[in-house]
Amino acid sequence: MKILIIQGSPRKNGNTAKITNFCAERLQENGCEVENLWLGDFNVGPCLGCMACQENPEEPGCVQKDDAEAIWKKIAEVDILILASPIYTWYCTAQMKNLLDRHYAVNKYYGSAAEKNGKYSLVKDLSVALITTHGYKPDYASDLFETGIKRFCRHSGWDYLGLYSERDTGKGANLDTPEIRERAKAFADSLVEEWKNNRI
Repeated sequence: MKILIIQGSPRKNGNTAKITNFCAERLQENGCEVENLWLGDFNVGPCLGCMACQENPEEPGCVQKDDAEAIWKKIAEVDILILASPIYTWYCTAQMKNLLDRHYAVNKYYGSAAEKNGKYSLVKDLSVALITTHGYKPDYASDLFETGIKRFCRHSGWDYLGLYSERDTGKGANLDTPEIRERAKAFADSLVEEWKNNRI
């Protein structure tokens, strides 16, 4: 099983990275091939809304020559995509939002490619999960982002596997505790189990 973790935090060694690494360690213990990608190492601009990508049937075909296309091609090669982000203003970071918006290039739904072949995605058989950190209670902090990703998955024909989140109160909270490590491991185990169940 191949898993790609995309980290959207602007802080490479922050809370989100910390709990995501706990999950990654457990996934590797379960025999998964795990790759960690930090968006801060890449240049991904916002979607321009030009729709040029919808005229290219076999490639993302975005007019922007940044790193988004390479990342989406990498996503197309894995079984599970984990999006890890702190919650800023009730959604993911700007870095991750740019990447999500650029999915438009891999879903051929609106231009001549779709008119010829019907609606289709260049990314198939993908499962998606979320990891978030935040300052509010989980339901209040992450529910809008989770709802957005559930709709994103449904729109793209992908499976949604679930959310793992931890709260940082900003008052000396320590997100490296035995309890948090166990919760992170349990979430990793649940991803593997859910993915296998979806393939039966």
